[in-house]
Amino acid sequence: MHRPLRVTSVATVLLGALALTACSSGGEAAAGSGGESADAGGTLVVYTNSNGDGRGEWITEQATEAGFDIEIVGLGGADLANRVVAEKNNPVGDVVFGLNNMYFETLKAEEAIAPYTPAWSGEVDEQAGDAEDGAYWPLVEQAIVTVYDSADDSIDVPDDVSKLWTDDSYAGRYEVNTALGQATPQLVLAGLLAEHTDEGEDLGVTEDGWEQVEAYFANGTPAEEGTDLYARFARDEMDFGTIPSSGITSRDAEYGTTTGILVPENGVPYVTEQIAVIEGTKRQDQAQEFIDWFGSADVQGAFAAEFSAYPVNEAAREQALPEVIERMESLPKQEIDWTLTREHIGEWVEKTELEYLP
Repeated sequence: MHRPLRVTSVATVLLGALALTACSSGGEAAAGSGGESADAGGTLVVYTNSNGDGRGEWITEQATEAGFDIEIVGLGGADLANRVVAEKNNPVGDVVFGLNNMYFETLKAEEAIAPYTPAWSGEVDEQAGDAEDGAYWPLVEQAIVTVYDSADDSIDVPDDVSKLWTDDSYAGRYEVNTALGQATPQLVLAGLLAEHTDEGEDLGVTEDGWEQVEAYFANGTPAEEGTDLYARFARDEMDFGTIPSSGITSRDAEYGTTTGILVPENGVPYVTEQIAVIEGTKRQDQAQEFIDWFGSADVQGAFAAEFSAYPVNEAAREQALPEVIERMESLPKQEIDWTLTREHIGEWVEKTELEYLP
């Protein structure tokens, strides 16, 4: 991903930074083109920040087999949320998925998504999504974890993850993702600050919290665009790094590693990926049909088996890999004030980019 655009809040509208072109097919009215049809037909544009590691290709292939004509458009979390908000008066996308509750709350507040109750709504815990209004619904739960290769006996594993940035012996041996326009790095930042929040302080964070952030980025080594963390493990460039938990199984298979996880006493950040219809789509019927299909137990179960995911859909969870279920049920969840985080995350990102990034 390219270096993220700087934002001052998650909902900042970056109109001048985006060149937006609607996609059309066979002469049908493109989304947002002012077509009169209640459902314009044509290609369904699906926005997501969860298309990496082959997910986008798999979803497109499965959707085609199911009779859908879709186009996946992928962006980092914050950039994607900004784009949906920027387009809300002239939408290009029809469906958005993969963003977490924090981003979807912003889209809901901006009236950029439309309430819809999927056919599978009774198979998920509605509290994991928007229980109040049903504007968005949960798909997959992930943990954001600090990992290492436990089969490498040369690695000195700290008894506390914070030693990575407070102990000079680990300097440069853990990877930090500085692309703060993406969801995972923002969740890492929220996790670093979670134990140091105070609404009475500037930006809701104590000085101790900012000292943690400064040390975390100063003592680490920035991620390399296009280079997998585990490839850096294999080259002995890094010993530790942070990834979503769903990426562990496939990387162990590819790189021959045995992933260990550093689990802080206060737990790890969790994220629940959601899905919604974009407000104003000219393909509303198609969008709803796609959500009914994609969130169903059969599709989410197949997705879980293919990508080591942990589905919220209880029926789909039966197809999840046993090691994934065991891992997720063993990782304690960090308590994060998501209301405070949503209010300040843009300011936290801006301060971090200006003052602490290498």
